[in-house]
Amino acid sequence: MIFNPEYECMENAMRKKLQLAALKNLAETVYSKVPFYRNTIKAAGITPSDIHSIADIEKLPFTTKDDLRENYPHGLRACPQDRIVEVHMSSGTTGKPVVNEYTIKDLEIWQQAMARTLAGAGCTRDDIVQNCYGYGLFTGGAGVHYGSLTIGAEVLPMSSGNTERQLMILRDFGSTMITCTPSYALYLAEEAAEAKIDIKSLPVSKGCFGAEPWSEKMRAEIEERYNMKAYDIYGLTEIIGPGVAFECEAQKGLHVNEDFFYPEIIDPVTGKTLNAGQKGELVFTTLTREGTPLLRYRTRDITCLIEEPCACGRTTRRIHRLLGRTDDMLIIRGVNIFPSQIEQALIEIEGTEPQYLIIVNRENHLDEVELQVEVKKELFSDETRGLENLRSRIVHIMKSKLQISLKVKLVEPKTIERSIGKAKRVIDNRKI
Repeated sequence: MIFNPEYECMENAMRKKLQLAALKNLAETVYSKVPFYRNTIKAAGITPSDIHSIADIEKLPFTTKDDLRENYPHGLRACPQDRIVEVHMSSGTTGKPVVNEYTIKDLEIWQQAMARTLAGAGCTRDDIVQNCYGYGLFTGGAGVHYGSLTIGAEVLPMSSGNTERQLMILRDFGSTMITCTPSYALYLAEEAAEAKIDIKSLPVSKGCFGAEPWSEKMRAEIEERYNMKAYDIYGLTEIIGPGVAFECEAQKGLHVNEDFFYPEIIDPVTGKTLNAGQKGELVFTTLTREGTPLLRYRTRDITCLIEEPCACGRTTRRIHRLLGRTDDMLIIRGVNIFPSQIEQALIEIEGTEPQYLIIVNRENHLDEVELQVEVKKELFSDETRGLENLRSRIVHIMKSKLQISLKVKLVEPKTIERSIGKAKRVIDNRKI
């Protein structure tokens, strides 16, 4: 379902015209109202009047998460305080939280973006949406809530956690759509099986999953366990929350809401803009935000742009499902490795569960990596020879894909700790 055909299916020439007008306005606004941006734009040797085409966005400075933290709490606000009606922020577990301030217009943008996102997964006013993303300062729960209301669907604001209650509501209220992290969706299915609940028999037929990288194997596992369609969604607190990009029924990349958010892919080392199809770091400019607009924000997410037409009829550019993060990258014996590469390699291996943990240690000045992988129950109870053959196969595939040797430890189902939020995939014990 296309929620807003006028913008989602707009001719590219018209979209670029609107984007350029929005970019000029944005540059002028932050230059005049945000001292941080006035200083960085001046340092780049330009003024807003130097923006003549959408390609001139490359002249503007980047914004990083450190910039957001250094300007905590209100240093990037671009409008008077009395126009701010809502605030969200990151958890701030690695420093000061990232603050996102919304005007009424910003909330309207978010509602529209999330309505498109949920509609891309087939959500209509006839659906009952069980929203298991966290509410509060976290953007996940609120974003899905606003989008559901905009569509006219019934929303159950469950928030995260309390799995027993989640299953009760899923069954008793006949929820037809579920939204949460993909890892929590699998955990919910595992707990349903333990409780003797036939989750396949429930009305839930589709779900929107995001907030962490996940693989096609995880998608297949979720779809098989629930007998549903599982859709990838993308967003981040700094830009607006969820609703920045979403999968449609084709499931061939995530459509960017380009009238609101302008995407670029850059080389994460040089900052040079890359062409469509080239893998690099995703950068977003919030073309129409009022509260805390951002110029060329470096997300640290690794992906590529897809410009080929989509079968769904939308004309917006797409991003490939996330391939990893530059700040999640592990350097092991001089080799760059992303956890997502390990997950993709595990797709090829029958008998494993979509749960793994990477543990990095430094022994005698050398890096050692142990990969713990859960094995399906029926295989783990099999003879030792079968397990050793599986372990050897994983070692061989990882060596082939990653160009380094890993220690592989097979563990029983449900051994690796589950999370109600983002899954923890790496424990790095090195003192570097």
